[in-house]
Amino acid sequence: MGWFGRGRDVGTTRPTAPPPAPAPAPPRSAAASLWGDGFGRVATRSLQTLAVVAVVAVGVLAVMQLTLVVIPVLIALVLAAAINPLVAWLRRRGVPSLLATWIALLTLVALLSLVVWAVVRAVINQWDELADSAVDGLAELRDLVSVLPFEITDEQVTEAQDAVQGLLASDAVGAGAAAGLSQTADFVAGFFIMVVVLFFFLKDGPKIWKFLLRPFEGERYERGVRVGDRTVQTLGGYVRGTAIIAAVDAIGIGIGLAVVGVPLVIPLSVLVFLLAFVPLVGATVAGILAALVALVALGPIQALFVVAIVVVVNQIEGDLLQPVVMGRSLRLHPLVILVALTAGTVLAGITGAVLAVPIAASLWGAVQVWDGPGTPARFARQKRPETV
Repeated sequence: MGWFGRGRDVGTTRPTAPPPAPAPAPPRSAAASLWGDGFGRVATRSLQTLAVVAVVAVGVLAVMQLTLVVIPVLIALVLAAAINPLVAWLRRRGVPSLLATWIALLTLVALLSLVVWAVVRAVINQWDELADSAVDGLAELRDLVSVLPFEITDEQVTEAQDAVQGLLASDAVGAGAAAGLSQTADFVAGFFIMVVVLFFFLKDGPKIWKFLLRPFEGERYERGVRVGDRTVQTLGGYVRGTAIIAAVDAIGIGIGLAVVGVPLVIPLSVLVFLLAFVPLVGATVAGILAALVALVALGPIQALFVVAIVVVVNQIEGDLLQPVVMGRSLRLHPLVILVALTAGTVLAGITGAVLAVPIAASLWGAVQVWDGPGTPARFARQKRPETV
């Protein structure tokens, strides 16, 4: 029996179980089929885009309502990044942190006060001379207008003068003066906020940033550290480089104005320095203002000399100095600069125009280190070789 059973086992094969039937796919709802096709995916992305735009719009509106706080904080951040090397150098020399902060802050305030004092003194000392020159220059300009191909009569000139005098005597000027007083009060308040925030940024900037990064850990924390370091580096390098270029422009144009004999050399030089912080249009505006002063005070020939001086200085600065001082890492495409200038001007006027480009440069710098010290964010990586 044992052999029988053993022979029976050897001669037969064990039947195999059939493979299990695949599980039926869950029924697809009508909503899933509606949003799953191409048009549905486009609609989904459109809704997501509208949601992002709405969040950005709410943020922009909030910033515009809080400009008295936001603008001073941004200015303090830019200034802190610019003079941070001085504070770090003093600390490396053994100066206590608090004392180094006070030295840097008081040095900045002293320089700004010296510039304001020099401008006011120059305007007061040369105002009478400029007024007399303006009268003579306007008379000469009127004579030049009389020989133009089209006729401008004395009655038209008189009507224009009366219109200007009527505008100055109207209620709109009084309302504008009241608005100017309000803006002056806001400026003073914003200035004190900026000084206080600048002090704490200089003293405890790294500690403040580490405190803000406390909710993050791991790769996100490392990314926050990289973004903070690159932002400070970009803002500081941009402001210091622009300040050097602006100083060279102001000195060169100021020497040229002094040689030609244009009045108000110091105020015009300071204006050239300040407008140099507005890319693309700042140098042009400064040159136009200097040429107008020369035209009114001296005449058309001297004004042409001023225009030539401004053009030469700007060409030397743009072709030789700027590539060396700023470097390629801080240079943005002119289209990006133009869009940033427009957006900054719309949101915050001249202050926004000054802050727009360094903020845009710092944002682009943060994108460049988003995924690593030398690894940009995925959307900013080069996907294919560039062809000319």
